[in-house]
Amino acid sequence: MIRGLYAAATGMNAQQLRIDVTSNNIANVNTSGFKKDRAEFQDLMYQALNYAGGKTTQNTLNPTGVNVGLGVRLSGVQKNFSQGSLKQTGNPLDLAIEGKGFFQITMPDGTIAYTRNGAFKVDQDGTIVNSNGYKLEPEIVIPQNLTNVSVGLDGTVSAVDPTTGETQQLGQITVVDFVNPAGLRPQGDSLFKSSDSSGDPIEGNPTEDAFGNIRQGMLETSNVKLVNEMIDLITAQRAYEANSKAITTSDEMLSTVNALKR
Repeated sequence: MIRGLYAAATGMNAQQLRIDVTSNNIANVNTSGFKKDRAEFQDLMYQALNYAGGKTTQNTLNPTGVNVGLGVRLSGVQKNFSQGSLKQTGNPLDLAIEGKGFFQITMPDGTIAYTRNGAFKVDQDGTIVNSNGYKLEPEIVIPQNLTNVSVGLDGTVSAVDPTTGETQQLGQITVVDFVNPAGLRPQGDSLFKSSDSSGDPIEGNPTEDAFGNIRQGMLETSNVKLVNEMIDLITAQRAYEANSKAITTSDEMLSTVNALKR
């Protein structure tokens, strides 16, 4: 019964973590470029009361053994980097990657972070930045005297000089990918950092080497499917209640044992 108490307690903790992950997905259902999380669990070690293959008589062996599980634990929370839907915005600096790849962002400390959120703007110097003012890498500056900024499928940025009518190329947006995107470390603000698990970034131009296209005037929406998250939420709640019932049952059995002496 004591084993049952502890096993059920680990089950309640696991379901609480699952609800935490699901709640975060639901909270970010409208966050551009957000990638949903999935909680993964593993069973804990087993207590062997009788080993498989142990002798039951002089000539026979135990075919299965007796192993009692001790509960469950969280083994990981994995990001799902599947493509989100593209939403038309009409803003020329809203960019979406259709396919594989991440935009590169220069952080204040000089390191590089990665994002799928392409809601870009310009700062006081005309430099393309994200919502926090962090510069897009490679840095691209749009002069004030140029109009009609356009971004091609291959990431080339150009604008028109209204005095001459000529189109000037301002720079090239590059994207990166990773051998294991699930190994990226989320930093908040829709940013990720590379890790030993993700591998080194592989840089290239959009449309080349299996990288995706750049879509101007569009944003990638969250890949969270609200109906699925609600189902997961209900499932986790019911599992939490079942584990709670197991604790109550074990407590009632212990109470019965304690009352035997009366």
